[in-house]
Amino acid sequence: MTSQLGNLGAIASLAGRDLNLKNPNDMYVAMFTSRTVEDAMIQHFGLMQEYRENYLSLARKKFENYSAVDGNGKDGLIHISVQDKDPKRAAELANAWIDQFRKLSQTLAITEASQRRLFFEQQMEQAKDNLANAEEALKRTQQTTGMIQLDSQARALIESAVTLRAQIAAKEVQLQAMHTYATNENSNVVELQQELDGMRAQLAKLGGSEDSVSAGLIVPKGKVPEAGLEYVRRLRDVKYYETIFEILARQFELAKLDEAKEGALVQVVDPAIPPDRRSSPKRSLITIGAAAFGLILGVLLTLLQTGLARLKGDPVTLGKLAQLKGALRVKRS
Repeated sequence: MTSQLGNLGAIASLAGRDLNLKNPNDMYVAMFTSRTVEDAMIQHFGLMQEYRENYLSLARKKFENYSAVDGNGKDGLIHISVQDKDPKRAAELANAWIDQFRKLSQTLAITEASQRRLFFEQQMEQAKDNLANAEEALKRTQQTTGMIQLDSQARALIESAVTLRAQIAAKEVQLQAMHTYATNENSNVVELQQELDGMRAQLAKLGGSEDSVSAGLIVPKGKVPEAGLEYVRRLRDVKYYETIFEILARQFELAKLDEAKEGALVQVVDPAIPPDRRSSPKRSLITIGAAAFGLILGVLLTLLQTGLARLKGDPVTLGKLAQLKGALRVKRS
């Protein structure tokens, strides 16, 4: 059973150039035949019981004997073939192999967009935890000191400085993401670095600091009662992590869209279907072999019968055989 998979075009070519592969499909063939994918296939279909093996490594070897992945065809496609006693299950194995490959590829950052998506996803999870902790700290401060009502000027100063600081942090995260696939000389990296320097200078004019969330109180102490300073700090932390989370969420969604634009990692050209004839054993070869064996056996039997008939018709030979039998009897006695 064969399933043909589409070539990955520019993505595969990029991967082949970066990894020094002669054929861009080699990397994907290696992923198809990886231990993770093959073990998932064996466990999903219960092939250890089917192959009557007690060890996963032995079942994996048998599975490799009954299956193959070829990416060196002239058509530029990846061909999957699976042999099984049941034609329907052979097709199911070939199609499920693609599904297991896709599950593995979702956890790996292969393209530039997928690298950004995975990076922002990790950063967003961390920002989400920080926001939850800041909200909990603000809640405890409100319970201990009471609700503090800030005037509009103080709140505006806090929100503007916090938003700017969060944007700086998000830009830094974005710069780290770009460094995973670009160098410092890249034009986009240089442009982003210049934007970051300008935002830092603007934050310095507001009297804040980007070193930490709690460093540099934006609002002068004279404008806020001493009892409300702790509340201001906690409120600023919440606004900061809230803005960080929103910016990272937007970057994450953009990375997902870019990843989707690059197309599916593997596109199925011909889904596997149950075969309409056996691939093995070859009935014609069995028939020819059986006929040849019967012919040879018949010739041997004919020659044997002819020899026995001649032997019985030759008295001299019969006499010698009688003497030989007599000598053997004497020797035994």
